[in-house]
Amino acid sequence: MKTAIIPNLTRKNARNVTVELCKKLSELGITYVLDEEQKPDFGNYGGKFMSFSQMIDECDIIIPVGGDGTILHAAKFGKPVLGINAGRIAFMAGLEPTELDLLTHLKNGNYKTDKRMMLTATVNDAQKEIVCSHCINDVVAARGEKIKMVEIAVECDSRPINNYFTDGIIISTPTGSTAYNLSAGGPVVDPEIESMLLTPVCTHSLFSRTLIFKPDAKLTLKVLSDDGMRVSCDGDEPVSVPCGGFVTVERAPMDAEFIRIKADAFHDILNNKLAQRRL
Repeated sequence: MKTAIIPNLTRKNARNVTVELCKKLSELGITYVLDEEQKPDFGNYGGKFMSFSQMIDECDIIIPVGGDGTILHAAKFGKPVLGINAGRIAFMAGLEPTELDLLTHLKNGNYKTDKRMMLTATVNDAQKEIVCSHCINDVVAARGEKIKMVEIAVECDSRPINNYFTDGIIISTPTGSTAYNLSAGGPVVDPEIESMLLTPVCTHSLFSRTLIFKPDAKLTLKVLSDDGMRVSCDGDEPVSVPCGGFVTVERAPMDAEFIRIKADAFHDILNNKLAQRRL
């Protein structure tokens, strides 16, 4: 087994957590690799170093160290992921920094792999495709640079659903239901219930409830406002879409894979993580 470690060193505790992770993997005899640019930080603990692309190609498992953003980014490389929390809440983390002893189960193969559906967002400017991106949490279509509502027409499988005057629209997976969707008042959905959630943000309407669609639905968001809108996948740099442009969102052809060592159920994780928000 070869593991690739991807630490987000912008996180306050990530370096210390990564050092302890390296020590534990060396102790267990698990081969691990880091980006060669990080050799000055972690070169004294028994790991190997190579280019980032080679590291991803050759590894069997990816261990990101950071928050949910770091873990989501790592999961898009198509390898099973075991996230180590070095952020705050980190819903996607498989282990906390105090639980590194549980990596024994990784060596012994005593773990499960959860598959999570992903979305593909294709952005068009009314004439041609601008960009196509994959995401695990959500696609967000929001107002442009001006602080004013945007009008977005929504279709499902080419049939009209509604026209929204809104600050934005969130289309999320069940995995992403605990992210921006939750903050916008949307429901939390168990990741085993595959579906697509559409949640309007601050809509000027009496109808502002979340809609839940089947996992193989194809949603189209057409921008009707002169100022256009911006579209972002999993919080990445937004893409501007002019009036007349549109974005289609549908299930991606691949799933993300997350390693689960602990036996916590989804609702246990949800309660424990949200309890931290109340502190």
